[in-house]
Amino acid sequence: MTEEALNLLIQKAQKGDLRAFELLAEQYHTKIYNIALGIMGNTHDAEDAAQNALIKIYRAVGDFKFQSKFSTWVYRITTNVCMDEVRKRKRTSAVSSDDLAEDALGVDYATPEAHALSLEAASDLKTAIGRLKDDHKKMIVLRDINGFSYEEIAQITKCSVGTVKSRINRARTSLKDILISTGYFQK
Repeated sequence: MTEEALNLLIQKAQKGDLRAFELLAEQYHTKIYNIALGIMGNTHDAEDAAQNALIKIYRAVGDFKFQSKFSTWVYRITTNVCMDEVRKRKRTSAVSSDDLAEDALGVDYATPEAHALSLEAASDLKTAIGRLKDDHKKMIVLRDINGFSYEEIAQITKCSVGTVKSRINRARTSLKDILISTGYFQK
C-alpha cells in the first residue's frame, strides 16, 4: 500500500469510517499478533492482547498526529498493551508459556523427529524468554523475533538508537545466561 493510500485510510478512520479502520487492521494484524505472541508467550493470550491492542488503536486513531510512521505508532500501542498485561498478570500469577507457537515458526520439517526436536527447542527458548525482565523481553521480541530495525525499535520505545542497542545486548546476554543455567547449551 502506498504512503498516500495509507494516509487516506488513516484520515477516513479518524473521521469514523469503520471500513477504513478495518482495512488498516487487516494491514497490520499479522505483525500485531506476532508482537503479542512474542511478549505473551502463548497463542491464546496473544490473540487476546492483539484484540485489545486493535481496540485501543481504534479508540485512539483520532489522536494520531502523523508525526511518526503509522506502523510505529501501532506497534508502540501493541507493545504497551502487552507489557501492561504482563505486569498485571505478574501481580496475580505467573505468565504461562505452555502453548507452543508452532504456527508462528512457519517451518516445514523433514522428519517427525526433527519436528519434535524443534518444538522442544522452541519451548525451551520461549520459557527462557519468559524468564527475562520485561524490558529485556520486549527488546528480544521486537528485534530478534519480529525483526524490527534498531531505528524502528527506538521509535516504538521512545529511546535513542544507542540505548536500544545497549538494551538488546543486555537482553541477549541475559537470555544466554538463562539458557546456559538451564543446560540448554554450554559456554
